[in-house]
Amino acid sequence: MKKIAIVTGGRAGIGRATVEKFIEQGYQVINLSRRPSGVEGCEDIAADFTQLDWPATVSPKLLPQLAGVEQLAVIHNAGMHASDSAVDVDGAVMRDSLNVNVVAPALLNTLLAPYLTAGSSIVYVGSTLSEKAVPGCVSYVASKHAVIGLMRSTCQDLAGKGIHTACVCPGFTDTEMLRHHVGDSEEILKDIASLCTQNRLITPSEIAGVLYFCATNPVVNGTVMHANLGQIER
Repeated sequence: MKKIAIVTGGRAGIGRATVEKFIEQGYQVINLSRRPSGVEGCEDIAADFTQLDWPATVSPKLLPQLAGVEQLAVIHNAGMHASDSAVDVDGAVMRDSLNVNVVAPALLNTLLAPYLTAGSSIVYVGSTLSEKAVPGCVSYVASKHAVIGLMRSTCQDLAGKGIHTACVCPGFTDTEMLRHHVGDSEEILKDIASLCTQNRLITPSEIAGVLYFCATNPVVNGTVMHANLGQIER
């Protein structure tokens, strides 16, 4: 069986771990991101999801590789995090956040629709902040809330086609994005880890395992799955 996994944002963190996971499981893996994944066996195609015309440059490189695919797993992992407030928003930053986190997955679904055979899957990477908010990141919170809506619409619009979808919402995961957000402060990372019942950060490979489970198990269709080690609410 020709099985292909398309992962967005596969250069680092959860995306790179997901690329590695699907390769281990025998998939042909294609990464769509601005920079290559560096993972042996992964086909890298450059894509800048802040730009709405990215499908025009990606399609000629991507679509020929999908000929004859029997099972396609799409992992919408690429994300953009901005520090902003509901009363102090930069329109360009919010637009880019929405383009990367919401519009790009929708456009990619449209591009791949002819190749989504029965048994295929579309898995979205949301966030703990897909269903709640914290101060100082309104663009991220708003866009990640929208990701859940996009997943639920995917479930309804593909009903009866044998294609399933889910949204995985990671908690505090030890990624470059998180470390950049906290200024690479080990003290802050330790404080963040204390917010989990397990008193540690999640590893990217743990989330990759959850994404693979969702991609290969139709019973989760329409599910929002929080993978956060059990967060302590304060």
